[in-house]
Amino acid sequence: MTRTTSSHRPAALLEQARKLCEPTLRDTIFAMPEPLDRMAAYHFGWRDPSGNPTQAGWGKGLRAGLVLAAAAACGADPRAALPGAAAVELVHNFSLVHDDIMDGDRLRRGRATAWAVWGVPAALCLGDTLHAEAIRILVGALPAVPAVDAVTRLEDAAAQLCRGQCEDCSFETRPAVTVDQYVAMAAGKTAALIGCACALGASCAAADAATIDAFGTFGHELGIAFQVTDDILGIWGDPDRTGKPVGNDVIRRKRSFPVVAALESATAAGAELAQLYRSADPITPAQAAHAAKLIADAGGRRRAQQFADRRVAAALAALPDSAGTADLVALTNFIAHRRL
Repeated sequence: MTRTTSSHRPAALLEQARKLCEPTLRDTIFAMPEPLDRMAAYHFGWRDPSGNPTQAGWGKGLRAGLVLAAAAACGADPRAALPGAAAVELVHNFSLVHDDIMDGDRLRRGRATAWAVWGVPAALCLGDTLHAEAIRILVGALPAVPAVDAVTRLEDAAAQLCRGQCEDCSFETRPAVTVDQYVAMAAGKTAALIGCACALGASCAAADAATIDAFGTFGHELGIAFQVTDDILGIWGDPDRTGKPVGNDVIRRKRSFPVVAALESATAAGAELAQLYRSADPITPAQAAHAAKLIADAGGRRRAQQFADRRVAAALAALPDSAGTADLVALTNFIAHRRL
């Protein structure tokens, strides 16, 4: 996490974060008992289901990048925050494994999900083990007092994440969901862990309490913007980039931000969308494409983008006034302008 101008390119920052974190993640995963080690290595893209090496990759490493960039912004060597970065990535992946089960998603990053390969019970055990290994890393790598703080922050975030995910699942059967209820859900499901990542980076850099809180606030606001942007991608994103089928969120009648905003719009398009979402019949791909147009016509896409932009501005405003935060600004802009 150097601070030269060239390093501010998000792709370079994330590549460096993955390179720094991957040895710790590999050591942790390959030390897990069979068959959990093989399942985890598959989920991270390092093995096929039979255990043969592959190069599918384990995602962007955004949360690890935020941990390391926050530590660097506080004047520390990013390597001091590697335990926090690896732990956050493990908790994030625990949530992905369970999220795929709850959503019934059979694809992630263009590959079959863990539960689709090994079944639900095995995938649940995999997610639980990834969570446990995250705590093991923090306790084993950090001094006692920082470790207690780090574990407390991470477990608080995990509890909020589970609360948000539970609410997100309930939205699919509720008769109505408001934008405020959606934001409260996103604050748990996504923002809690991203806020924790940024706070952990500052904590590993031995920053003072006010600075740690400022980085936590930055990450919280950024996390909400991230979720709303993810919702936009879930409806209008390129499947070659998202790794999921076109219209997947609409076919599942997911109450994402653009959908909730459209349903609240009191427009003809919003009323037609509500009728489609209330129907007991499955939504076909053709209907999902029409629904995406209805959501846009009702202002859902525009309102979602405007909301995400406001949360990005709030995130940047929370950062301490320091030249060392340039990497975080670059990552923020990457999140705000992810391509469809």
